[in-house]
Amino acid sequence: MIPKETLSLRRLFFSFLLLGGTAFGGPAILRQMKEFIVKNRRWLHEAEFREGIALCQSLPGATGMQMAAYIGRRHRGIPGALAAYVGFGLPAIALMLLLSVLYERYHDMHLIMPLFSGLQIVVVAIIVHAAYMFGRDTLKIPVDIGIAIFSALLFGFAIHPLVIILAASMAGLMLVKKTGPPIPCHHGSQTWQKAGRQIVVLALLALAAYVLLFLADRRLFDLAAVMLRVDLFAFGGGFGSLPVMFREVVALKGWLDSKTFMDGIALGQITPGPIVVTATFAGYLLQGLAGATIATIAIFTPSFLLLIAAAPFFDRFKASPYFAVITQSIYASFVGLLGFIAVKFGMAVHWDMIKVLFALAVFIALLKRLPLPGIVLAGALISSFLFR
Repeated sequence: MIPKETLSLRRLFFSFLLLGGTAFGGPAILRQMKEFIVKNRRWLHEAEFREGIALCQSLPGATGMQMAAYIGRRHRGIPGALAAYVGFGLPAIALMLLLSVLYERYHDMHLIMPLFSGLQIVVVAIIVHAAYMFGRDTLKIPVDIGIAIFSALLFGFAIHPLVIILAASMAGLMLVKKTGPPIPCHHGSQTWQKAGRQIVVLALLALAAYVLLFLADRRLFDLAAVMLRVDLFAFGGGFGSLPVMFREVVALKGWLDSKTFMDGIALGQITPGPIVVTATFAGYLLQGLAGATIATIAIFTPSFLLLIAAAPFFDRFKASPYFAVITQSIYASFVGLLGFIAVKFGMAVHWDMIKVLFALAVFIALLKRLPLPGIVLAGALISSFLFR
């Protein structure tokens, strides 16, 4: 594995910029990230990557974005976390902003519907492939299989993701024997103090910006307040934020109608990276470029601060003999989430024989380990002809 001190902030930023521009499929993004980070770049061991997913699954916010920050922090501390976080999110944000401008100008989805129909099928195949690969690597014993299936059912019944994570952890503790010695923690007190000071500084800067926004523009302040609440209360990854955002933006505030908001979700599905960039779309339609900027920053700031604040405590938790069992159980629940998302997305497609064959071809291409950007690009080109 590459020594942590040799990985520059510049390399972190541009590596995650590349990854963020080619990552599709919601939670399936983590499969692509694992290939890139663990197998190709060898920046983390398999066990470290699994620990990161367990931590990010337990926090609100977009899991893929938080994993980027987690990996950056492991190598270069909080500056590394920020570099990876911004790099990973930037392609999705830029593309969504462009699509939002086009949407407002033309206000017509018919031009992109054929493209969306095809990419929707590509995304379903990507998620199914991710569920298969994560399941194959993770579900080694009957207890893990049971946790994954039970978690998928609970997600289907709209049980709060945090409850599912706690239930999976308790099931693992009760049903799985503890194996292996505790993992020692080597962080010194000076390291903890430095990290604590950096977290406090970042939190104070965010609070100061929030107060200045209140003084400068109340409408932008209200928009930021809504997106902050969405990020803080959205467990279960980026998809978990969408019902919360819909309730705030459509049902409570009435800023957008339901059709416009659903169009924003559709645009979010054809962009790489986290689907929570729907906030960029909503912010642009409400307050233009300033609204898009404020909504985007607000939807990502709380979960970033929570991740870097929780990571040191999570590292210390490694010394517990229960650590491996709990992280494995949370990982199994993540496989259940992937399975549930695959079924949910699959049910949204109006299937016919051509679409089934198209999805099967994409799945086989993924199994053959063909480059994902090429698969997505080919899918977009083919769908523009097939689904007119």
